[in-house]
Amino acid sequence: MSHTIYDIARKAGVSIATVSRVFNESSKVSAATRKKVLHIANKVGYQPQGYARGLASRQSNVIIAVVPLLSNYFFLQVLNGIQGVISETDFELHIYNVKPEENPLKQLKRLLGRRWADGYLFVSVHLDEDDWAEVARLNQRMVLIDDAYSGCDYFQINNKKGARKATKFFLDRGFEHIGMITAAKRSIPAGKRCKGFLEIQREYGLTPDDSLVVRGSTAYRDGFNERNGYEAMHQLLALDSPPEAVVCVSDIQAIGALSAMKEQGIRIPIIGYDDIQLSEYIGLSTMRQPMYKMGREGARLLLDSLSERPSELVQENYTPELILRSTTNGIEQ
Repeated sequence: MSHTIYDIARKAGVSIATVSRVFNESSKVSAATRKKVLHIANKVGYQPQGYARGLASRQSNVIIAVVPLLSNYFFLQVLNGIQGVISETDFELHIYNVKPEENPLKQLKRLLGRRWADGYLFVSVHLDEDDWAEVARLNQRMVLIDDAYSGCDYFQINNKKGARKATKFFLDRGFEHIGMITAAKRSIPAGKRCKGFLEIQREYGLTPDDSLVVRGSTAYRDGFNERNGYEAMHQLLALDSPPEAVVCVSDIQAIGALSAMKEQGIRIPIIGYDDIQLSEYIGLSTMRQPMYKMGREGARLLLDSLSERPSELVQENYTPELILRSTTNGIEQ
């Protein structure tokens, strides 16, 4: 007798959505419920569609994309690129969220140890070299996106260089009192962008003013949200000597900053970071990251490696491109 997901849900006394979450490795299912569902599934010999298709070749026909915060605009555009490639194959794409309150290395080792997927795409999961080496020892096919490990394929953005380019644009046009809206201290990309912002000012013979590097109080998405940028801009405008120009570590914060300026009837040149789709429509100058491209290339490389192990590692480093729009209009080019 063939069993379906509906049979599993009925026997476990849960909804079919809960059963689906169990097989998709969702963190929203309790350990007890997960154990109960898997026990029933094993007892009746049930296999989800993706697993059943790959039994003959001992493949699961599943690719898992591991992300820290699914709601972040950056991740969504990377995932669009991944999905664009996966949708053309017989593989299923599952999403695994890394919980911020739990050690990420432990979560990754637990996930890969289950061997429920043929390959893994790690998107903006930031570990040090030794931790990535531990993950790699589990001998699973994996590609990093927006991070790097010397023993693995990766597609990385040079965050520091991107912030340097944005800041240099203002410095080359005579601005010396430049502000930065940054994110949570634990954010590695924000930290690298802040480092580039400060570094190039020193190279121009300037002493950076610590009061000009601010973040709002809103910690949602590590501070990468509109409210954080809105609050941070109000902090900058309240200074005795407000900045002449502003660099933001994300477009979404820049959008909040623009709202704060509009409230006070003030216009300060501003550059964001990412080039999310909304930025083009509001005329936000920004540092363009190849988000979709990285997702697409990462997925394509992973799928290729499943059919034939490559002889050399692919390790790409991208530099963001400065895109000028109306928020920097009026500055001498």
